[in-house]
Amino acid sequence: MIAAVRSLVSVNESVLYVAFELGQKDWKLAMTSGFAAKPWLRTIAAGDLAAVERTIGAARRRFGVSASARVISCDEAGRDGFWIHRALQRLGIANRVVDSASIDVNRRARRMKTDRLDAVKLVLKLVRVCAGDQDAWQEVQVPSAEVEAARHQSRERTALIQERTRLRNQVGSWLATCGCRVSRRTRQQPAWWTTVRDWAAAPLPAPVQARIARATVRLAVVDQQIATIDRAQAATAQAAAPASAQARLVRLKGVATTSAAVLLEEGLEWRGFRNRRQIGGLLGFAPAKYDSGASSRDQGITRAGNTRLQAVMTQLAWSWVHWQPQSALSRWYRERFGRGKRARKVGIVALARKLLIALWRYATAGVVPAGAVLKVG
Repeated sequence: MIAAVRSLVSVNESVLYVAFELGQKDWKLAMTSGFAAKPWLRTIAAGDLAAVERTIGAARRRFGVSASARVISCDEAGRDGFWIHRALQRLGIANRVVDSASIDVNRRARRMKTDRLDAVKLVLKLVRVCAGDQDAWQEVQVPSAEVEAARHQSRERTALIQERTRLRNQVGSWLATCGCRVSRRTRQQPAWWTTVRDWAAAPLPAPVQARIARATVRLAVVDQQIATIDRAQAATAQAAAPASAQARLVRLKGVATTSAAVLLEEGLEWRGFRNRRQIGGLLGFAPAKYDSGASSRDQGITRAGNTRLQAVMTQLAWSWVHWQPQSALSRWYRERFGRGKRARKVGIVALARKLLIALWRYATAGVVPAGAVLKVG
C-alpha cells in the first residue's frame, strides 16, 4: 500500500470524477462532479479507450465541467494488472488503483451487489478521498512496466516448484495404493517403476506403470524449466552492478539468488519505503490484538500482507539462523525463542519481520546487518 498522501482537491475546483468497474466483456463508468451531483453511469466495451475518451467528453458537457478541468479516476486492482492505469495516465487522467479488500461493505443484512452499484459506490468514495478522507480505502502502489514484467520469472519458478511437488506427491500416492514405497535414490534410476514390486512381490499393474511413466516425463520437463530460470536469475545477479541492491543481497551469506530476486520484485527497493513501519506493513506478520471493554486477548497474527514475501522471508529467517549464527538477529532469536520447538516456530515470524527491515536497509543504504558475514569471492 502507498503511504504518500495524494494531493487534495479544493472545494472551489471543478473536477470530473470517474470510477471504472472492469469486466471481461464491458466496463461500467460512474461519473460525477462532486457530492451534489448524482452519478451518471455508462457502459462501454472492455478495452475501448476511444470510447473512454468519448464518454468522459460527454460527462464534461453533462456536468458542466470545462475541457481544461482535471479528470480523476479510480479502478480496483485485479486480473487486468496495471495496463489500464498506464493507459489512463497517457490520456491525461489522474488514476488511482484501489485495493478492493480495503473497501468496506454493509454487514447488517444480505447486500445487493451489481457492477452498477459497485461503480456508483466507488466513485462516491473517490470524491470522499479527494476531499481529504484518506481512510476511505487503501491504494496500491503501481510498479513500473519493467518491474511488473520482471515479476513473471520468480512467480513462474514458484508455480513450477509447486507443480513439481504435486507430481512427486501423486506418484507417491499411486505407489501407496499398491502397498509399496520407493526411495528417492531408486526414483532417480531410469524406468525405475518397472522394477518395483507391490505388497505381494508382484510387478506394478501396467496402467500404474504407464501413469508413472507419463508423470516422470512431466517431471523432467518441469525440472528443466526450473533449471533454465535458475540460470537466468544467476546470470542477472552476476551482471548486476556491485552497488546495486541485488548485488548487495546476494553477497550476504544465507541469501540466495532466488530469494533476492523475490524480495526486489515484490518491492524492497522500487516501493520507496521511508521507514521500517512501512516495510513492516507490506510484510504483515503483525499481532492482531482484541481489546474492547473488559475483554482483552491476543488473536495471533493478522492475515494481511504480501503472501509471497511472507513465504520467502520465513525461509530466509530459518536460513539466517543457520548461516549467520553470530549476527545480532540470530543471537536475539536464540536468547528469546531458543527454548522449545513451539517457541522457535513462533519466534521465526518475529525474526522474519526484523530481518526484512535489516535487508531493506542493507539493499538501499548499504548498512550491513550487525554481525552479518558476507560471502567470500
